[in-house]
Amino acid sequence: MKDIFKRYKKFKGAAVLVGILLLTACSAPKISDKLAAAKLPENFDAKRKDTSNVSAPFIPLKTETYFKDPKLEQLLKKAVAQNPDFLIMQERILIANSHLKVAKLALLPSLDLQADISGTRYGKYTMDGVGNYDTNFSQNITDKQRINTDVTPNLFLGAKVSWEADIWGKLSNRKKAARQRYFASQQGMRLLQTKLLTDVADLYFKLIALDKQAAIYENNLKTQEKALDIVSAQRSVGKATELAVQQFNAQNNNIYAQATELHLSIDQTEKALLTLLGEYGGKIDRSTDFLSGHLEVLNQKISVDSIVHKRPDVAEAYFELLASNADAKSARAAFFPTVNLGGYAGFNSFSFNTFFDAGSFAWQLLGGLTAPVFNKGQIKQEFYVSNRRQEISFLQYQNAVTTAFNELSALLHRNEAFEDVLEYKMKEIDHLEIAVNVSNDLYLSGYANYLEIINAQKNKLQAELDFVDIQLRNANSQILLYKALGGGIN
Repeated sequence: MKDIFKRYKKFKGAAVLVGILLLTACSAPKISDKLAAAKLPENFDAKRKDTSNVSAPFIPLKTETYFKDPKLEQLLKKAVAQNPDFLIMQERILIANSHLKVAKLALLPSLDLQADISGTRYGKYTMDGVGNYDTNFSQNITDKQRINTDVTPNLFLGAKVSWEADIWGKLSNRKKAARQRYFASQQGMRLLQTKLLTDVADLYFKLIALDKQAAIYENNLKTQEKALDIVSAQRSVGKATELAVQQFNAQNNNIYAQATELHLSIDQTEKALLTLLGEYGGKIDRSTDFLSGHLEVLNQKISVDSIVHKRPDVAEAYFELLASNADAKSARAAFFPTVNLGGYAGFNSFSFNTFFDAGSFAWQLLGGLTAPVFNKGQIKQEFYVSNRRQEISFLQYQNAVTTAFNELSALLHRNEAFEDVLEYKMKEIDHLEIAVNVSNDLYLSGYANYLEIINAQKNKLQAELDFVDIQLRNANSQILLYKALGGGIN
């Protein structure tokens, strides 16, 4: 009969435990399962060349093969090695790695070495005081077991261990979240590196454009001075007026002023680029023209899905989404009971003389089950916040994918359009060059006035400056395309 009663008690205890687990499991809310963005189109809508016969996969970008400018490549390497913001980001990557290691260690049992010593003077009218006094009169103890009632020591030297059993995945999901955020921080560093490289390239190409425009002003001034000599000679023989001479002088001074402002822009742009390089002063060594191999990229067969998801901004948003999903799972695990195991082993005695005796060795095993009851409202709110954060992360990820696709599609079309614009602008300059020469000949023969010469030269100057500006915009488009294609992969 006693055996039946014991079995009943064990069964009853197990039933209560199972009931608690089922009750808490049923009350745990569901997690959002949005982890995949909307399906991308198979092709970009730019009017690119037919690459259906191209079998080679898309080649990850490298700055030396994309920009094909050795001087720019040297600046890019220097920026990565010296830029303060990029170096700060590298330190943050190390911090993120430390957080990941902490999350991994949380899954392991904690082991602490402990040494305690205390002395207590128990009152005569306390339970301990009376118990110790009475124990000393017992015939069942040895002299070593007698207690000092004046000041009772309590000595402990040993190790304590505790471990939370990760049954519901609370700790493992925290580790997963830390790991995904570490991956996200790596993509963040790639994103920062891409931005740094594109900023350097942008200023570098701007310097080339300013140099080219400075050369245009210099050549135009020579043409203007030649025209001024012609008008001055015509005035000396009565074939031109003083008004014509003053108009040409005014035009020349206007060009001098613009050229001076241009040289100021060159100096300021150099200083901005040196700041990105982390250097004090100096001059930037640069090419005399725009060099780029981006057209080879445009002729490749581009996989929409692979390109978009390899971009660092998209990858960073995706890893953050996975991290927030793991956070939500960890928050959901708080609804379930927590199982804690532990124990200690060591020497414990109330006497210095017997502290290291075999009889002072003590140990204990502990086990506990904690189920949330009255704090479920707080747990629900914490889970609600985690779940909403996951929704936000999903929307940010979807937005990153959408932005990446539309940005790349627009840039592919833009790069194609600039090729035609540059071709038309070059033809315009050729025609205006002829117009300047014709205007000078017609003026000498009396078929044109000085205003037509001034207008022809102004139009040619503006067309040449516009051509360089379009070249710069085309170079900026190439830089944006480099960024849109994911920047440097390695």
